[in-house]
Amino acid sequence: MKGAPEYPLVEVFESLQGEGRNSGRPCVFIRFAGCNLDCPWCDTPRERRFSATLDELVAEAKSFRARSVVLTGGEPAVQEGMPELVAALKREGFWIAVETNGTKSPDWFAFVDYVACSPKAEYAALYDAPDALAAADEVRVVASSPDVAAFCRAVRARIAATDYYVSPCDRGGEIDYAAAKAALAELDGWSLSVQLHKLLGFR
Repeated sequence: MKGAPEYPLVEVFESLQGEGRNSGRPCVFIRFAGCNLDCPWCDTPRERRFSATLDELVAEAKSFRARSVVLTGGEPAVQEGMPELVAALKREGFWIAVETNGTKSPDWFAFVDYVACSPKAEYAALYDAPDALAAADEVRVVASSPDVAAFCRAVRARIAATDYYVSPCDRGGEIDYAAAKAALAELDGWSLSVQLHKLLGFR
């Protein structure tokens, strides 16, 4: 469609969900460029590699076998045109999940099937803001600091969810399982979520 807005993208690919409750689920991952945070340990590309219109992006998602879509990033919550994209994917019968840092809670989150929130301890103050996320299906906190258990307790008081996970921090390929294990020893009702795609060698 001539003149249609374009989505800034890093990649669109098919794989298995590697984290959280939906681990092992075949999904189409739509990774948006850009994020409102700058975590020092982030291992995810965020620079725009290409753009696509709404029709082009939906057609790309349909070209894969999986009928589940994960909107990820970067940060999907800061992208424009997301209500239109969610509506278009729904019309095509996709189950839709969003992965977010939880600092924003746009209205379109109410129309996806699953919200996975990964709050960042480095930006703890942002989760007290009125527009921060208040509910999700799952919460995954990366054990990026020795005192992350205190942050986890604060997050649980702020964000209602069914499942709460601690994830080991990956710094340049060095995965810190010890910090995650230590945090879990201090927490009740939390579980470990590892990045299976890294351990098993798939994308």
